[in-house]
Amino acid sequence: MPTISTPGVGWDFSDVTRSDAALRRFLHGLPGVDQVGAEARAAALGTRSIKTTAKEQALDLAIRMVDLTTLEGQDTPGKVRALASKAMRPDPTDPTCPATAAVCVYPDLVGVAKDTLGESGVNIAAVATAFPSGRAARDIKLADTQDAVEAGADEIDMVIDRGAFLSGRYLEVFEEIVAVREACTQGERSAHLKVIFETGELQTYDNVRRASWLAMMAGGHFIKTSTGKVQPAATLPVTMIMLEAVRDFREATGQMVGVKPAGGIRTTKDAIKYLVMVNEVAGHDWLDPDWFRFGASTLLNDLLMQRTKMRTGRYSGPDYVTLD
Repeated sequence: MPTISTPGVGWDFSDVTRSDAALRRFLHGLPGVDQVGAEARAAALGTRSIKTTAKEQALDLAIRMVDLTTLEGQDTPGKVRALASKAMRPDPTDPTCPATAAVCVYPDLVGVAKDTLGESGVNIAAVATAFPSGRAARDIKLADTQDAVEAGADEIDMVIDRGAFLSGRYLEVFEEIVAVREACTQGERSAHLKVIFETGELQTYDNVRRASWLAMMAGGHFIKTSTGKVQPAATLPVTMIMLEAVRDFREATGQMVGVKPAGGIRTTKDAIKYLVMVNEVAGHDWLDPDWFRFGASTLLNDLLMQRTKMRTGRYSGPDYVTLD
């Protein structure tokens, strides 16, 4: 089992992860979430406003945090090439507009994205492990991951087995995350691992907190709310609980873990609410694409239109941005 330690601060989880019973004692021993209090605090943070200069900076930061995503059965190589081109140059009329963090696609389209992105610095994220359901044998999930990494994926977005988690088979979920992280290393290539909970299926905020700690203890580089295929997807209260978890995990272990809300974040106003929450709950260190991402397909367009409004003083027409 992995040991998490840092000079001067550390926490060895080997005893905790020795059995389902030990994991259950640890996870159920975490502080319970006050549902009313959590929702009230998230709502209060969502009312915060930021001034013009800060808003300009927030828009560019939000663009840099976007994982521009297409995860449909009708995806084609042409659509992925267009999306990758947009990720590199979100606003072709403005060379000062930053690129997005990543393009997120199915594993079989990683090669197409890689050919288009080249050495641009935009990462390639691939959803693996039988996304979005996670209903497959472990060897299939690991092969799915390995294929994506070998094809050039920089990041793997895996889904946990929610059935196992909700049944209390925590060690099974833990060991699968460990195995997928190991599969993220192929020869000289190594991909970061984002662990998707599908919070809309976890039923309680307590379960969100438990899943967060479980994934971090297993070595996930990011914890992610949703696949975008189940409602509700990302919400402010759920994201706040995950931000509290990564903050507390760093305090306990010295290690930072990223957070990625995904699904349902469509407007600049929404994005700014999340950025305020990141700053207030986890802290300024997480206001970086290395530690916070938006999983989105339509958010980028609104960010670009708001950015143009601030730059030119007028709103652009609906044909200013491409429809992805």
